[in-house]
Amino acid sequence: MARKRKKDLNNIKGNIVIQRPLEEVMHDSIMPYAEYVIMERALPRVEDGLKPVQRRILYTMYELDLSPDKPYRKSARIVGDTLGKYHPHGDTSVYDAMVRMAQPFNMGEMLVDGHGNFGSIDGDSAAAMRYTEAKMTPLAMEMLRDIEKDTVPFGLNFDDTLKEPEVLPARFPNLLVNGASGIAVGLATNIPPHNLGEVIDGVIARMHDPDISLEELLKIIPGPDFPTGGILVGQEGIYDAYNSGRGKVIIRAKVDIEDIGNGKKALVISELPYQVNKANLLEKILKLSEERKGILSGISDIRDESDRKGIRAVIEIKKDADAEKILNYLYKYSDLQVTFGINMVAIADGKPRQLGLQSMIDYYIAHQKDIVTKRTIHDLEKAKSRAHILEGLIKAIEDIDKVIALIRSSKNPKEARGKLMSEFDLTEIQAQAILDMRLQKLTNLESIELEKEYNGLLKTIEKLSAILSSEKQLLAIIKKELGNIKKKYACPRRTQIIRDSSEAEIKIEDLIYVEDMVITLTHNQEIKRVSLKSFNRSSKDVETVDIRAGDYMEYLVDSSTDHRLLFFTDIGNCYSIDCINIPEGKWKDRGVKLSSLINGLDTNEHIISVLSIKEFSEDRYIQFYTSGGMVKRTILSEYEAKRTKIQACGLKKDDRIIGAQLTHGEADILLITKNGMSIRFSGQEVSSMGRTACGVRGIQLKDNDEVIWGNEVKDDGKVSMITDMAFGHKVKAEKFERQGRGGIGFKGISLNKNGRNGTEVISVFYDNQPYEIILQPVDGDSIRVSTEDIKDGDRGGRGHLLSPIANVISFAYRNYY
Repeated sequence: MARKRKKDLNNIKGNIVIQRPLEEVMHDSIMPYAEYVIMERALPRVEDGLKPVQRRILYTMYELDLSPDKPYRKSARIVGDTLGKYHPHGDTSVYDAMVRMAQPFNMGEMLVDGHGNFGSIDGDSAAAMRYTEAKMTPLAMEMLRDIEKDTVPFGLNFDDTLKEPEVLPARFPNLLVNGASGIAVGLATNIPPHNLGEVIDGVIARMHDPDISLEELLKIIPGPDFPTGGILVGQEGIYDAYNSGRGKVIIRAKVDIEDIGNGKKALVISELPYQVNKANLLEKILKLSEERKGILSGISDIRDESDRKGIRAVIEIKKDADAEKILNYLYKYSDLQVTFGINMVAIADGKPRQLGLQSMIDYYIAHQKDIVTKRTIHDLEKAKSRAHILEGLIKAIEDIDKVIALIRSSKNPKEARGKLMSEFDLTEIQAQAILDMRLQKLTNLESIELEKEYNGLLKTIEKLSAILSSEKQLLAIIKKELGNIKKKYACPRRTQIIRDSSEAEIKIEDLIYVEDMVITLTHNQEIKRVSLKSFNRSSKDVETVDIRAGDYMEYLVDSSTDHRLLFFTDIGNCYSIDCINIPEGKWKDRGVKLSSLINGLDTNEHIISVLSIKEFSEDRYIQFYTSGGMVKRTILSEYEAKRTKIQACGLKKDDRIIGAQLTHGEADILLITKNGMSIRFSGQEVSSMGRTACGVRGIQLKDNDEVIWGNEVKDDGKVSMITDMAFGHKVKAEKFERQGRGGIGFKGISLNKNGRNGTEVISVFYDNQPYEIILQPVDGDSIRVSTEDIKDGDRGGRGHLLSPIANVISFAYRNYY
């Protein structure tokens, strides 16, 4: 069947199969599509600030005569006419564009006057187009004013049956006033709205002084003015955006702290950042208050009291809570403060361009000069044409009897027109005007009116000609008309600008409700934080914690909600996270995977130290110990990084980090190896090095030996060494004699050749207070041993059996209570 079909296809006359590489087809297809999306859909024209769909909607409403003084018309009619005449796309896209132009929370100055449900700042969508009505606003009329005077070019519509404007006259700078946003193929635009009065003043200032600097212009147009108000923090981003066309600004909600009685306060939100959904914002704040029970536990109630008078969202604060810190926290973690990325891209000179403020104003001024020039030419031609006709009428009235006699003697209008032209030296237009003249024009009063009109036209012609011959007068006309628009429609600035951007920088101490915490981390890297109050009420027994089979508690670190935790791994990495960002739980609860909180944590690397840091001071150090016997010390401030992951320590081949501690660098250092060797030397012998350095040699190792423990020690402390056969040996730190760094050291514990007391040291503990060690055999239940039960001995002793049932143990660790 397949062969027959192929044969039939080949027999069809004119059937041609063109084979082309896919990359050529894609290129030839995507480029026209991309150009269409850029030019005809997503980006506005710099002259009128409108996308094609917006321009077509306004022109359709203009044709339907939906001026502000006329009744509303059904939105479905407007959308239908727009689709049928100019915009052959989906009705939803047209209606959505029209709705946006009618929403006061989206537009700096509305261009569509909507009647009915046109959506809300809570994200509610507009009612269906069959239910709503609309007409143009007065400012929309200013966008179309003078369009009938041949001021803008027209082109054919999609089916070549009608003509539509390629751009509107735009008698005010709509692109800056209302802004624009859109995504094209490889391009995007995001222009914020501005204050109408300020922008007009800026345009007039640029016309008055074409060389005005951006700094001077910023005094007139200090920044965007969003319809929802809010507070704009810092001018650095504004300057960048106005200079290059790209920048970022910070917008925060206007929030007042009010006393509501009984010693309680409330955060009252009256203005929102631009394009922030109020309902979603309050829902997110509620979710944050449930998830992050630290500082946000002070929120007792959230309610929306907004009405027709304006926005009023209330966040009620508990009596003892800090309202300022809660507000700062919400600024940082909710949409009460957002970043608005300015990207001023528009179609200029027939292609997309990224424009600064000065260039954008220059394009608008050039457009207005063109509009007013074409309007003046149109008015001048119309005035000259009328004056020409009046000249003929006046001639006729001066000898009206002869004119009447000449007309009466003619056989037809054509003959009469010819006689008038030859007898009175008239043009065809003048002669036809005389023939069309009504008898009432023959009265004396009408004759005077014609003379008056003619003299007025001569003055108009002189005035219009002067405008065309003088750019100064042309600019004066534009300035005057812009000034009139400002006088009629400008309103006070809505967005407050705080010039100092440091006011938007929320420091950690402004956010954190300081509370002491305990951080727990298991061997399999499950982490949680427990409030100190909850910890003190619990059993504090690590074996009561819910952990997975085969896992065990490895770290318990004292911390606080204003601390930052540093996690050091055996392969030389340092990961960091704020304590407040670790999920809180009870002592018995299972934690969450550390990898879910920290990006980039490799499953092959193991945490060897957890440090809680409040201040990254210059007088403290991180001290590292490696299995290869290296010791390295680096100033603590080098680990204060914004990145989650940094290199903590350089390592030689086959080396790994076995410990890291916070130090002032003054105490002695003690290293203990797997084979029981030890060395103690002065910490002064280790100099501070860079973060990526490998360090200096602390001990010289024999074959098949490695360092398993390193720490700073003082003479009053005790060192407990545990072997893999559950033998323990405790030695006072003072019995480890000090020697020079880099030696082979002395025996810390002696291991029998027959392995009776163990083949290697697997854990070492140091403290000057008694505590409990938990040993885990390979088979069987764990065994608890108090350090007080481990007999003191001399350095180099063999130790004693801690438990008769503990054969080879898999690990030993400390119970922290």
